[in-house]
Amino acid sequence: QVQLVESGGGLVQAGGSLRLSCAASASIFRLNALEWYRQAPGKQRELVASITTDYNTNYADSVKGRFTISRDNAKNTVYLQMNSLKPEDTAVYYCKILIFWGQGTQVTVSS
Repeated sequence: QVQLVESGGGLVQAGGSLRLSCAASASIFRLNALEWYRQAPGKQRELVASITTDYNTNYADSVKGRFTISRDNAKNTVYLQMNSLKPEDTAVYYCKILIFWGQGTQVTVSS
């Protein structure tokens, strides 16, 4: 069983920054790609960013140039640095590895 624990969410004004962290409990972390998703009220969950074992990254068009995903295999942790936040970034953010999901962390951006 893999446990993923997100942290770093909160309330921030538009234009501000937050850094999300997701710590994994298992060594499979370093062997797999990692993903951040988000789900806003009334909307489907969407992929925000991903990072492969070779550190290749991909981003949703809506966050390109503002969000940065990174990983620290020594700490079994993946990060999502979010800058220039907008009210439309408000959502619950989840990390994912293989079929396992974290519990989510709320990000609220006020205008």
